[in-house]
Amino acid sequence: MKPFLIEVCVNSVESGLAAEQAGAQRIELCDNLQEGGTSPSFGTIKQAKELLKLAVNVLIRPRAGDFLYTPSEMKIILEDIRMAVDLGIDGIVCGSLTPTGEINLDQLEQMLEACGSVPFTFHRAFDLVADPFESLNRIKRMGVKRLLTSGLAPKAEEGIPVLKELVKAAGDEIIILPGSGIRAHNIVRIARETEAREFHVSGRNRFPSEMIFQRIGVPMGARADLSEYEHERTDPTIIQAILSNLTKL
Repeated sequence: MKPFLIEVCVNSVESGLAAEQAGAQRIELCDNLQEGGTSPSFGTIKQAKELLKLAVNVLIRPRAGDFLYTPSEMKIILEDIRMAVDLGIDGIVCGSLTPTGEINLDQLEQMLEACGSVPFTFHRAFDLVADPFESLNRIKRMGVKRLLTSGLAPKAEEGIPVLKELVKAAGDEIIILPGSGIRAHNIVRIARETEAREFHVSGRNRFPSEMIFQRIGVPMGARADLSEYEHERTDPTIIQAILSNLTKL
C-alpha cells in the first residue's frame, strides 16, 4: 500500500524549514494564510527552492475571495504559473470556477498548458462547486494530478463522508488530498475513514517578535487578534505529532 504523505501549508521559507525539520515530505508555499492563501513572491519561491530539500508546491491565487476570475486576473495567474515553473518548483496549486459553480474548464486548460509537465493540484475552490462528483470527473479528464478538498465542509473531519466517496470515485486517476483543520487529534480518524493517503495540514503557532523596542497600539493591519509583535509560522512539534499518530495505522 502507498505510504502516507504529509503536505504542510506554509507562509514563509522559515515555516518551510520548520516543516522539513519535522519530517514533512512536501509543502504548499503561500502568502496571506489568514485570507485563505494567496500567491507568494518571486523571492520567496526562489529562496524556498534554494534552501529546501523537500518538494515545493506553490499556490497561485491573485487575491482572496471567490474563484471567479476576470481576463486580467487570468493573465496574472498564467504569468505567475510560468514564473514559478521557471524557478523549478515541484507543483502548482490553482483553480477557478464559473458563475454557476462549475469547474472553469477553459481557464483550467490554460493553467495546465502554462504548467507544462509540472504536476497540477486543483485547490479548495472545489469545495464551492455545485456538484462535487461531476466536478471531480471533469478535472480527472483534464489530467489534474491532485485535488485538495475538505469534502465541501468547513473542516475535513466534518467532510469525512464526502471525502470517502471522493477517494473511491478518484480511483488511481487522481489523488484526493484532504485538508482543513487536520491535527494530531483527528488525523487517525480521517485517514482510517476516508482511506486517503496524502494529507494537507498547517500546524501553525504564534511566536513572539524579537523586537526589543515595541510601540504598542499602532496597528499596521486589520487583524485585531494578531499584533505586529507576533508571527504565525509552522510549529514543528505539531507536524511531528501528526506524523507520529499516522504511524499507529
